[in-house]
Amino acid sequence: NILVYGKPGTGKTATVRYVGRELEAASAGAPLRTSVVYLNCEIVNTHYRVLASLAEGLLERMNNGPNRTDLPRIPKTGWPVDEVYRTLLKILEMEGGLHVVVLDEIDKLVRRDGGDVLYSLTRMNLELRKAKTCLIGISNNLNFMDLLDARVRSSLGGEEVIFPPYNAKQLSDILEERASMSFCEGVVADGVIPLCAAYAAREHGDARRALDLLRVAGETAEAEGAEQVTVEHVRKAHERLEQDHMVEIIRTLPLQSKLVLLAVSLLAQRRPRPVISGEVYECYRDVCHRTGMEPLTRRRVSDLISELDLLGIIDAKIVNKGRYGRTKEVKLNVHPLQVQAVIQEDAMLAAPASDLLTIPLR
Repeated sequence: NILVYGKPGTGKTATVRYVGRELEAASAGAPLRTSVVYLNCEIVNTHYRVLASLAEGLLERMNNGPNRTDLPRIPKTGWPVDEVYRTLLKILEMEGGLHVVVLDEIDKLVRRDGGDVLYSLTRMNLELRKAKTCLIGISNNLNFMDLLDARVRSSLGGEEVIFPPYNAKQLSDILEERASMSFCEGVVADGVIPLCAAYAAREHGDARRALDLLRVAGETAEAEGAEQVTVEHVRKAHERLEQDHMVEIIRTLPLQSKLVLLAVSLLAQRRPRPVISGEVYECYRDVCHRTGMEPLTRRRVSDLISELDLLGIIDAKIVNKGRYGRTKEVKLNVHPLQVQAVIQEDAMLAAPASDLLTIPLR
C-alpha cells in the first residue's frame, strides 16, 4: 500500500494515474495481469458505494474481455454491505491478477466513513486466493493517518510519498510548454512566464494556479486589444485571481463565521476607520437577531475573528488602549459589497441587504 501526500496542484493524481496506465500496459502480456481502479472519494464517499463502485468497474472490464460473468450487477442502494463485499470478492477471484485501488481524497472518505471501508479493503487479501489487492491513497492532509484508529493504521501500513510544492524553475518549465501550445509565437513578452512562476512559487507552488494566472493574463490582454501579453497584464490577473480566491473561501465558510464576517462588512461599509472587536460583537448580535440565529459568546466570536485573520479575509491586530485594556482592530481585505453578495447566496442568510443596513451601530 502507498499513501501519497501533498498540497493541491502538485501533480499527485496526475502522476498516480499516469503510472497506473503504464503499469497496466506493461503487464498486458505478463502472467500476472494488473488492473488499476480509480475512485474519487469526494464523490464516492461511503462504505457501500466504494465497494459497489469497485465491483461495477471490475464487472465492466470482465464483460468487455474474455472473462465474461453472469454475476448480478450491484444496485446503487439496497443490499447489505456484507453482501456487496462478498460479491466483490467473487469478482476478484474470477478475474485473478493484481488489482490496484486508487482512492483520491481518501481523507474525505475517512471523515465520513470512519475508516471501516479501508479496514475491509486491506483485509481482502486474507480471503483471496487467485487475486491480490493493494491500495494507493491520495490526500492533501499530511495528518491523515491520525484520523484512523489503530487497527486500520496497522492494516494499511505501506509506503508514504510526499509531493513537495513546485519551485519557480519547475513552474517555468510547465508554463513554457503550455504557452507554446496556447499562444501564437512572440505574443508572450519576456518576463511574463518567470513572473507567473514567481507569484505561484512564492504563494502556494500550485501548478493549476500558475496556469490560471497565465490564462487570465492572456484574457486580460485580449480584452484590452493588446498585441502582447505583458508583465502588467500578469499583475492585473494576479489581483483578479486573489479576489476570486477570497470569494471562494467566503462561500465555503461555516455559518457562524459568515455571520461574523457579515458584521465586519456592515461596519466597514459605514465606517472608514478600522473597527474594534467589541463593535464587531455588538453588530454580530444584531445580525443574528435579524437572521434568526443564536449568537455565540464573545470569546468564541473572538476566536472566529482570529480564524478569519488566518485566512487573510480580514486583518486583526491587537492594540493597547492603555487603561482601557487591549482590543483587536479589524480591517476588511475584501470590498464590503462583495462580501455581502457572497454571504447572501446562503439561503439561511438571504435577508435583504437594505434590511441589514438598517442595523443601528452602537
